[in-house]
Amino acid sequence: MLNSGVLVLNRAFFPVHVTNVRRAFCLLYSGLARAINSQYEMYDFQSWSELSVHTHDEAVGLVGRVIRVPRVVVLVAYDRVPKRTVRFSRHNIFVRDRSTCQYCGKTHPRSELNLDHVIPRSRGGMTTWENIVCSCVPCNKRKGGMLPEEAGLRTIARPARPRWTPEYAFSLRGPVHREWLPFLNLVDFTYWNLELER
Repeated sequence: MLNSGVLVLNRAFFPVHVTNVRRAFCLLYSGLARAINSQYEMYDFQSWSELSVHTHDEAVGLVGRVIRVPRVVVLVAYDRVPKRTVRFSRHNIFVRDRSTCQYCGKTHPRSELNLDHVIPRSRGGMTTWENIVCSCVPCNKRKGGMLPEEAGLRTIARPARPRWTPEYAFSLRGPVHREWLPFLNLVDFTYWNLELER
């Protein structure tokens, strides 16, 4: 239980890290963080430890009492979001290309787009930021295994690694607790943020 995950938010309620229960209690006890319950009420260590524990609550035993396990804590004095390199993922490619086919320039729902190697893999093209673009199905079929010029196509913009900060600068490994969901917007999170193989 002490090594299970706790979501850490900055003061703006933006997820910045996943820590363990032991570290979360240290942050609470030292006054560096506040625990958040399911009604978004914030508690310092003393007020959190005074909450009654129900049979369905996760809890740890202390000397002479039991205390609820916080699943979300917010840092008291941390405003920043850690800067990391942008993850090479489907989601970030679609964000970079604004869900727009890079050959015909039409914007489509993500379900109608796929990813295309500008230089086909059969011709030595790599799976990198500089060689992957969003493509609608008709343009992708038209291009096939050819270079864009051979198919009478050209890319709207030259594909490149984005320079913006990623939406989530941490990796979600292990179980995702229901208390985290309001802070993560996990619709298709795994699919869209999974690191692509190069």
